[in-house]
Amino acid sequence: MLETPLNDVEIRILGCLVEKQHTTPDYYPLTLNSLMAACNQSSNRTPVVSFDETTVADGVESLRQRQLVWLVSQAGGRAVKYEQRLTETFALSLQEVALLCVLMLRGPQTLGELRGRAERIYPFADLAETEAVMQVMLAAEPEPLAMKLPRLPGTKESRFTHLLAGPVEVEAFAAAWEEEKGRGSSSALTQLESEVQNLRAELAELREAFEAFKAEF
Repeated sequence: MLETPLNDVEIRILGCLVEKQHTTPDYYPLTLNSLMAACNQSSNRTPVVSFDETTVADGVESLRQRQLVWLVSQAGGRAVKYEQRLTETFALSLQEVALLCVLMLRGPQTLGELRGRAERIYPFADLAETEAVMQVMLAAEPEPLAMKLPRLPGTKESRFTHLLAGPVEVEAFAAAWEEEKGRGSSSALTQLESEVQNLRAELAELREAFEAFKAEF
């Protein structure tokens, strides 16, 4: 098990390696450049980051020292490639791999969100199967791999998070959620205001064109 918690960079690297191993096996293990691109991609990532090569290289080296990442040399290949050993270290089932990977890449989520987003690695039959696997992760020994967070105000379902980064500060999570929700509301309002301005401009152009048309008769 982990002697010290992983940091955000290490978690993103491991999550990407696990994801690509199962979703694009023909291109796995990953080179440093491919791994950096995977970390920085905008789809299926929360938050979206912009790691430089040094950041990813340092993260890989830290994980290598923890024996959670191995360097792979392939016959005829020039570039060093990397593969994850998290699955073996924790003796994870494919179902657990799917849920843990999504939690590492997308942050706290509901069971429904986890089931839908984990489908590329393992297609859960229903929410009951998803919950059963999550219960195994919650009760893992010697330490749980995940925890159930208290239901947040204004939400219908509880969310789950991984514990690879150490214990979760529930109050800090709630504060971050409110801040993110506020940013989302602000962004939506800004977009709506922009759309209203565009509609007003289009309406003004239509009126001007109509007045010009009437002036011809």
